[in-house]
Amino acid sequence: MKSPLRARPWLALWLALLAAPALAGLLDRFSASAPERILEADQAFQLTLSALDPATLEARWIIAPGYYLYRDKFRLSVPDAPGVTITALEIPAGEPKDDPYFGRQAVFHTEAVIIARLQRESFSAQTVQVTANYQGCAEVGVCYPPLSRTVRVTLPTDAQRPLGEGSRVRVAPPNAATAGTERNEAEPDRLARLLGEQRFLAIPAFFGFGLLLAFTPCVFPMMPILSSLIAGQGPNLSRGRALRLSLSYVLAMAATYTLAGVLAALLGQNVQAWFQNPWVISVFSGLFILLALSMFDLYELQLPGDLQNRLVEWSNRQRGGQYAGVAVMGLLSALIVGPCVAPPLIGVLTFIAVTGDLTLGAVALFALSLGMGAPLLIIGASAGHWLPHAGHWMERIKRVFGVMLLVVALWLLERVLPAAIIMVLWATLLIVIATYMGALQPIVHGAPPWRTLVKGVGLVLLIYGVLLLVGVAAGGRDPLQPLRGVGLIANAAGEAAAPPFRRVKTVADVDRAVREAGGRTVMLDFYADWCVSCKELERETFSDRTVRTALADVVTLQADVTANDAADQALLRRFGVIGPPAILFFGLDGKERRERRVVGFMAADAFSAHVRRL
Repeated sequence: MKSPLRARPWLALWLALLAAPALAGLLDRFSASAPERILEADQAFQLTLSALDPATLEARWIIAPGYYLYRDKFRLSVPDAPGVTITALEIPAGEPKDDPYFGRQAVFHTEAVIIARLQRESFSAQTVQVTANYQGCAEVGVCYPPLSRTVRVTLPTDAQRPLGEGSRVRVAPPNAATAGTERNEAEPDRLARLLGEQRFLAIPAFFGFGLLLAFTPCVFPMMPILSSLIAGQGPNLSRGRALRLSLSYVLAMAATYTLAGVLAALLGQNVQAWFQNPWVISVFSGLFILLALSMFDLYELQLPGDLQNRLVEWSNRQRGGQYAGVAVMGLLSALIVGPCVAPPLIGVLTFIAVTGDLTLGAVALFALSLGMGAPLLIIGASAGHWLPHAGHWMERIKRVFGVMLLVVALWLLERVLPAAIIMVLWATLLIVIATYMGALQPIVHGAPPWRTLVKGVGLVLLIYGVLLLVGVAAGGRDPLQPLRGVGLIANAAGEAAAPPFRRVKTVADVDRAVREAGGRTVMLDFYADWCVSCKELERETFSDRTVRTALADVVTLQADVTANDAADQALLRRFGVIGPPAILFFGLDGKERRERRVVGFMAADAFSAHVRRL
């Protein structure tokens, strides 16, 4: 007969399955009772009209994710402009679509650009009224009536270059042979459209995206956390109990990501950023340190016996003696350890924000989260099988996991402490570990070969720890390149420094910088100290020589949203950015090229090619 404690996880799982239909109904009811989320026509299809030269007009529609325009519904006219007529329209081929209303159609997603050729009797400067007619639909099954907008456009003279709002440098339009072979669409927008058009196929696809995200720096640190929780159960842990504990951790993490994602889509803010306060990070790091010390049995601290017993008892309760404790750790890990964004996540959030379909969006987020947690589930469940069940090996394994918890704690503190202090802490940790591994002790004759191997690894850690101390004393601030501030190495590293960024804080700062760009492309990088992928971009991408060459004629701006204050949130909302890392590009006309937006980490070669395509 199973004890109530052992049966409780399965009972909770059955209750969750029984409650799933009610939860879906509640989400549907909330969706139905929420305000209508179908965008107004001018929000779904943002039109700008401008003069490229005295005889050429450009009409550009920025199309919201989940919406499209019909190719054969475009019309441009200048009805009240004597002496000015449109002689030809250049419309790209569009993308084929089986439309439920009009059958097989050519449509445009993300952006549509039409070129109008003019015949003018006089080439003196004049202002004309241009009327644009068009029609589009939302992927969720709502179509707009035929739309008509009239815009005033100033046509320049032959000797006058178009300035201000209408000035653009024109890129040759795609011809019928090449149009449609490459969709100008940002990856998050493409994923949002996938979720809207292929709903049932998209769910397993997002599970696969989660599997890929499981090995990113934002999720990978959860592996030692869960492994330490399992190892803390002692030598008598069964495989079944390890599986149930892992399932509690993963389900709590997935539920947290799902709820945080839905709230982020509804509020337009990165909910996880709220938990990146230095005090929260410090407390959570302190918890990891306490758990790590419990792995070392605390006897080395020489604390009073009564205090030792209380700490050990508290640590045992927290490290997963109960399923609720493991679930709470999964919840906190999702909010604090991995607050990064990625294209699949932004794609789902964009879909929810545009369509208001909370049920499908939540299911996609849950599938994405389960994909991220699948490797954790496998590692945690296998722990009950491969962990030793008795002897000194168990103590050694526990200490290894204790070291891993200290590494995670220090990794979290990198977000809130100065780089110099972090390098000293890394050096201290490595030197202490190397000493424990016997790096400074002679090898006893007849010792087993594995002890020699451990000593060799300890020597490597000892040398690297000493290099960290030398580097920080010489002005280095990068733990992965500790000698950057030393002599000739500093000169060589200086050549690979990242391009200088102009710091911007508010919406007005960005608008002013774009206006003052002087006909140059502008790049806006959203950065935060707690964003791991942001630091990867700075260290591996922005410092690359090919990337610096590609950005030589680009105005580079950086918005540090670490504080997540009112100005930061207003700036994120202005451009529809959930959180860092996100890189935006503005064309010569001062308008953002949304199809060129980069979300998440991008390697140097791919990023330099991406910039050159601008």
